[in-house]
Amino acid sequence: MNKSGLNFEAIRHVVDYALKEDVGSGDITTNLLIPINLQAKATMVAKSSGIIAGLFVAEYVFRTLCPKIKWKPFVNDGDIVAKGDTILEITGLYRALLTGERLALNFMQRMSGIATMTHSYVKELEGYKTKILDTRKTAPGLRLLDKYAVMIVSGRNHRIGLYDMVLIKDNHIKVAGGISKAVAQIKENLPHGIKIEVETTSIEEVKEALAAEVDIIMLDNMTINTMAESVKIIGGRTKIEASGNITFEGLREVAATGVDFISIGALTHSVTAFDISMNIEN
Repeated sequence: MNKSGLNFEAIRHVVDYALKEDVGSGDITTNLLIPINLQAKATMVAKSSGIIAGLFVAEYVFRTLCPKIKWKPFVNDGDIVAKGDTILEITGLYRALLTGERLALNFMQRMSGIATMTHSYVKELEGYKTKILDTRKTAPGLRLLDKYAVMIVSGRNHRIGLYDMVLIKDNHIKVAGGISKAVAQIKENLPHGIKIEVETTSIEEVKEALAAEVDIIMLDNMTINTMAESVKIIGGRTKIEASGNITFEGLREVAATGVDFISIGALTHSVTAFDISMNIEN
């Protein structure tokens, strides 16, 4: 994924499906109560401090329901907001604003929550070369949006899916009969440009992965001392990722070992929604 932005066409079907799922044949409550041509203005306000993400998704939701809305954002994706800051104003049909409110907020609150958490992890590692990686622990169907929210605050995307990078894990190693055999078998038919990463859990496995000449070695659930020793053994000959139960409080200690990346599944699988309110006026 490119940090310059997400290709909306790649996720349009996700938002369209969400609209169909939520609106269906129509918002029965709103349509029975609100006159069809009544205009209104809505304001979104941040209820806490953090990073905003997903504005373009929210705009698409409302424009699908009311193509002539007036969309006036006061911030951009990736911007920091304080509690009480106005994020945007929307003017259009009252029905469209009410019908799209929940879905637009669902997208923005999740994406902003991911961006806010990622930003805190990235800031914690200032002064170190180590970069924060996301994982595949994303909400089904929302992976590109989740990973976009990581990228806009200088987090890094790990593989997008199973198709764009080789990651040899413990069960792969078992069935292949060892790291060396697994790597050799994969290299026989590996498409050009695809990188190979190997999961290791001990010094012996690190040495075996290094000898197999892979692109990235993952240090999985290692102690700090074992991690530091592994980094010395690797000696810059390949990239190194630390993974497995790494807490925010332990980030700097892990980074101090000299690893290139720390992967954090919690960025997307344990995200807290960012609190945004939307108020509508006639």
